[in-house]
Amino acid sequence: MAITSAVRSACVVALGLAAGCALKGDVRKVELQVQALQADLAKSDTARAAERDTILTAVRLLQQTLAAQQAYLVQMRGDLRTELLSVQQQLVSVQELTGQSQQRLTELRSRIESRAQQPDPATSTGAPVGPSGNPAGPGPDQMYDISLQQYRRGSLATARLGFREFLRVFPTHERAPDALFYIGESFEQAAPDSAAAVYDQLVKSYPKSPRAPSALYKQGLLAEQRGDKTTARNFYSRVIATYPRSPEADLARQNQQRLRP
Repeated sequence: MAITSAVRSACVVALGLAAGCALKGDVRKVELQVQALQADLAKSDTARAAERDTILTAVRLLQQTLAAQQAYLVQMRGDLRTELLSVQQQLVSVQELTGQSQQRLTELRSRIESRAQQPDPATSTGAPVGPSGNPAGPGPDQMYDISLQQYRRGSLATARLGFREFLRVFPTHERAPDALFYIGESFEQAAPDSAAAVYDQLVKSYPKSPRAPSALYKQGLLAEQRGDKTTARNFYSRVIATYPRSPEADLARQNQQRLRP
């Protein structure tokens, strides 16, 4: 009986120790789990902080971009106002020039009509004369000067009309090549083909005029602008061969060297 009691006591003690060991193991597992959870929470906090910083940085950049865009819009509005005022001033100037050109054109037409009504033949200078024998209407110099003033003012269409009328009335005047040359120049920007045709007419009609080498040289420039280098070289060669001592010949030589294939 004493032995049995001792055995029982030993079993109880053993079970108690085993239970104590089991409780300690569970506590350790819980501690490890808590530590892992804390680590995960710390990582989450760090990630959230990084995301928050990224978002704040993006917001700041967006705000800076919006501020720059607003400043640009303000500047652009100011520039547009300035350009609008400039355009309005230019329109006023164009209207004034148009009015002056129209007035000049009306005066020129009136003088031409007045001259056309004179029944007497022209004098030796080619100007119509009135009953007293004095020239009626504008003479060639006056008509040429009026047209040249319009050309220099930028009223190309009005100038062209005046020069053409000058050539019609005074085709043999010494300034006829000059009038034809200015007609060609008035076409250069808007109608280069028409300019080339006028220059060709000048060379054929007034080959001995100082304007002839200039017209021939300009034909080369117009051909070069079209991208036709072969035709341009041919015109430059004609300038050099026909007018070797002209200033245009020196320019033509330089252009030929530049256009060599």
